[in-house]
Amino acid sequence: MKRTLIAFIALLGASLLILSSCNLGPRTVKIGVAGPMTGPQAKQGMDFLNGVRLAAEEWNARGGVLGKQIEVVYEDDRGDPKDAVAVANKLVNQNVAAVVGHYGSSCTIPASAVYYESGVVQITPSSTNGDLTLKEKRATVFRACGRDDQQAEYDAHFVRDVLKKKRVAVLDDKTTYGQGLARDFVKNLGPEVNVVAYEHITQGDKDFSAVLTKFKPLNPEVIFFGGYYPEAGLLVTQMRRLGIKAIFVSGDATIDQEYLNLAGRNAEGTYLSYGPDFEKLASARNFMRDYQAKYGPVGPYSLYAYDAANIILKGIELAKSTDGAKLAEVIHNNTFNVARGALSFDANGDLSSSPYVMWVVRDGKFVVTE
Repeated sequence: MKRTLIAFIALLGASLLILSSCNLGPRTVKIGVAGPMTGPQAKQGMDFLNGVRLAAEEWNARGGVLGKQIEVVYEDDRGDPKDAVAVANKLVNQNVAAVVGHYGSSCTIPASAVYYESGVVQITPSSTNGDLTLKEKRATVFRACGRDDQQAEYDAHFVRDVLKKKRVAVLDDKTTYGQGLARDFVKNLGPEVNVVAYEHITQGDKDFSAVLTKFKPLNPEVIFFGGYYPEAGLLVTQMRRLGIKAIFVSGDATIDQEYLNLAGRNAEGTYLSYGPDFEKLASARNFMRDYQAKYGPVGPYSLYAYDAANIILKGIELAKSTDGAKLAEVIHNNTFNVARGALSFDANGDLSSSPYVMWVVRDGKFVVTE
């Protein structure tokens, strides 16, 4: 009898301990990061991760958020839309409060359905296809960058009014991002510019001589490419080998050190549209110093991911909750002072202001055109 009583008391104590632990709730606030951590676009995924980690470390040094430390968890979508959906489900099952990601629009859009249906806030640092916010209109989905239509309008203006070119060949990589940017570029050129050809390549291919051979006798003054830096670096190199002297113009997914590594001297004089130079922003100085000291060179979207994480964490602090609906409402209704300055979002989840500038490669470096 005595042994039975002792066993009962021990079992009761263990049960109370378990219940007490459950009442404490999660011991950390989890922020998810989703992107290509392996494969040809892996650098972008690691830039995301490092930016979010830096933000989390800074918040943790100040005591975390809601009295809890921040835990960064990440998943690799390899730049594949199917993997992106699987990654989204994994992160949701890990009870993340919000997600920074994905990289390409072809991954971000299908993944956004998973986050939205699960009530999880998502901020993409880099996905620009308009359908993400203008078509789907999911209240928990945001982007910390501009849209294809905004960028394409600027690109078309630059080619038509600044370069003053009349003959343009257009190429896309069949991805959601690449096609969206290229098609919007064509729409914005106007009747004074002649599109002499519009062709497609496949992401991952290495030899583009067939399509470039089609372009050459058409004598385009500009070749505009909607796609990513792995293909862009090879394209511009093969253009020059074939004797094509057209000016190469592309978008933000090309402005990366890997593009310069692939193209070498062939990248000289190529134009790439992207956001303003954040190295000149006083608000970004601390980020630049700390990121470079910890992770090395800042990638094109390291800062965008850092800002996205800070918006999420400040939003949680203001909402006093990790509930997705409450967090989304706070993000929609506030202005956030982050490394890029004061950022706010419209009803669709897009930035209220998203300026673009044109960058050119000079002496092996990206510089803003004057």
